[in-house]
Amino acid sequence: MFRFTPPPLALFLSLITLFAVHVSTLSAEDADQDPLAPHPAVAPAIERIDAVVDAGPFQPNWESLSGYGIPQWYRDAKFGIFIHWGAYSVPAFGSEWYPRQMYIDAVRRGDNFYEHHQETYGPQSTFGYKDFIPKFRAEKFDPDAWADLFVKAGAKYVVPVAEHHDGFPMYACSFTEWDASEMGPRRDVIDELQQAVRARGLKFGVSSHRAFNWKFYIRRPEYDNADPKYARLYGRPMPFLFREDAADYRKRFEPQDEQFKDDWLARTCELVDRFNPDLVWFDFGITASQETNYRDNHYSPWLQRFAAYYYNRSLKAGGDIGIINYKWQAFPEGAAVLDLERSKMDAIRTPFWQTDTAVSSSSWGYTRNQKYKTPNRLVDDLVDIVSKNGCLLLNIGPRADGTIPEKDQEILLAIGKWLELNGEAIYGTTYWKTYGEGPTKTATGHLAEKKNKPFTAEDIRFTAKGDTLYAILLDWPEGESVTIRTLGTESKYSPGTIESVEMIGVDAPLEWKQDTGGLTVRLPQQKPCEFAYVLRIR
Repeated sequence: MFRFTPPPLALFLSLITLFAVHVSTLSAEDADQDPLAPHPAVAPAIERIDAVVDAGPFQPNWESLSGYGIPQWYRDAKFGIFIHWGAYSVPAFGSEWYPRQMYIDAVRRGDNFYEHHQETYGPQSTFGYKDFIPKFRAEKFDPDAWADLFVKAGAKYVVPVAEHHDGFPMYACSFTEWDASEMGPRRDVIDELQQAVRARGLKFGVSSHRAFNWKFYIRRPEYDNADPKYARLYGRPMPFLFREDAADYRKRFEPQDEQFKDDWLARTCELVDRFNPDLVWFDFGITASQETNYRDNHYSPWLQRFAAYYYNRSLKAGGDIGIINYKWQAFPEGAAVLDLERSKMDAIRTPFWQTDTAVSSSSWGYTRNQKYKTPNRLVDDLVDIVSKNGCLLLNIGPRADGTIPEKDQEILLAIGKWLELNGEAIYGTTYWKTYGEGPTKTATGHLAEKKNKPFTAEDIRFTAKGDTLYAILLDWPEGESVTIRTLGTESKYSPGTIESVEMIGVDAPLEWKQDTGGLTVRLPQQKPCEFAYVLRIR
């Protein structure tokens, strides 16, 4: 249970003054547009949502929702593109959490956003996050060029952020005027992108980070975000957001109230109605912490209603059932698909799962000082994840003008080149008896990827398709041959008698032998690709 500590008297009185001034300036005809009140479109939307839920077949309870089955396309796809793009790409400093950190006078991951903002743009009282929106013009945004790049990258599904914590939807949202169709780009970015992506045969999803908008912006009476007239962007200026320790959401996460959760449900179901997404990805905020279980989560009734609505609507649309990605313990395993942020499994997980990570280790959104990963590392991660019954959702961060940075493109094209040659060992495969062998351990837990060490030539991963086994070498051995001990005749994972061994991309036959010590393969003189070398074994 959370304990509320009242703010100091002076701060409390200033809050009363803010609300009093706001209420006194509302005319009768403006009353239904009060930004502190529920948006007038929410209540009728909730009625429609509940009617769809009541009609079934899925009902808003965990028992019913656990009858969900993952569509085969998702199991086969293995690789998707995530896109963090919003007004936070204008300052392009630190990370996509700039909208939050610019109001907090503290260092985050080596950067003081607050000081940077004041030095670059002025005080937060006169230049707030809202003032970046007119500068977010997306004048070079070309959804067809983006979609062509994703095809070349070998991706099978694309998931742009529909609304991040900042409260600025990237589509024409019915519940706020603060969206990309009415401000900034003045384009329905999500709709344009989904048309381009689907025209090329890719699946399309959306992500919602809306739930953390409740706690995202720290307030002070002098900040612009304390003004109630901006509540449809920043969220209502709740008293707990003015506390001295308000920035520490891990220590204290005040539960969202019913007004917020109804608004969240209306917005999220509108994404389903507008885009019929193949996948909906949820960030944290729908659960307060990693320890919060779906059985005890105050948000669960709204999650259950959304899941029933989405699954029912997707079934009635005549295609595959939709997919929900969740973090931590927000859903029971059988009701949706677990997603790990910047983390992986260290063993095969039989319920299908997903990792989301980024081409950059420093930010999800575009910044001028990105710390990029190598294509080698990312392909190795893809292989490792697929061998453990997962898929990879890889993020890029476009610039404010709508262009994708050259380095992001270079990385995606390198991955695509590898998949063009070796994709048969990834797409449509399943996990094998064991994920692989080798000395390199995988760190687990939220955001654990920074603890991982590079894979070596001794690290080998397995995937399977029909009667074909793929053994993928995560680095090139120094000697003339490689021995895969797992495939020995007396190994507990022995595949039985091997009839043929080939290396994808190599025309010449390979010399090999199988005995009690393993499968030993003499390597070709030339590498067939730059990283992750695939043996096709039958």
